[in-house]
Amino acid sequence: MYDVSTRERALALVTQGRSLNSVSLETGISRTAIRSWQNRLEPLPRIAPPDPGPPADRGAYAYLLGLYLGDGCISGHPRTGYYLRIACANSWPGLIDACETAMRAVNPAGRSYRTQAQGYVSVVGYSRHWPRLFPQHGPGKKHERPIVLAPWQQVIVDAHPWEFIRGLIHSDGCRITNWTTRTVAGERKRYEYPRYFFTNLSADIIRLFTMALDQVGVDWKQANARNISVARKASVAIMDAHVGPKY
Repeated sequence: MYDVSTRERALALVTQGRSLNSVSLETGISRTAIRSWQNRLEPLPRIAPPDPGPPADRGAYAYLLGLYLGDGCISGHPRTGYYLRIACANSWPGLIDACETAMRAVNPAGRSYRTQAQGYVSVVGYSRHWPRLFPQHGPGKKHERPIVLAPWQQVIVDAHPWEFIRGLIHSDGCRITNWTTRTVAGERKRYEYPRYFFTNLSADIIRLFTMALDQVGVDWKQANARNISVARKASVAIMDAHVGPKY
């Protein structure tokens, strides 16, 4: 995009009787551009793309939002669009499939693709609308800036809390088997039990996760500033029914 002063200098050379070819060679500006400026000097105003509004598939969006808050980023593109990238470990092919399906359902263009890196796959989608669909996008790391849901996002999360929880667990959580020992009748015995963990450096994202757990009736404990644990048998059973281990 050339500014008006650059356009005026190029046209001044043309008015001196110079050919379009010579002006183009001297300035590095294409003949087509210079010719168009003879008809219109001022650049056309940029028209913002229409706002697509909230996604139609709100369940897919809630899941993708959880993935984005954990392992996603948005970066600009030279053609004024944006790339959404979700990093998924190679160990979880089912998660990669679910991420790609959700991204295609949410992307107004309806497209996504995969790029292989060392140890993980990036599921990628291109759209002009990603910053509107994910207004948490901004400079710097997520845990170094406020992460607050827009009102319309909160409505979706409230309507689809399990999809949101599953996305967060699939990105920054896990289901593991813990163990402990107890002395019973003088004998030391080992006991194993399943447990869910969620780890994130952002206090805001931790808060969003625990608010969703509260909504669905899951008991949780905060081990430290960045770790949430779900260990009670009834709550683990609920999580298993709606989330389950990664696959």
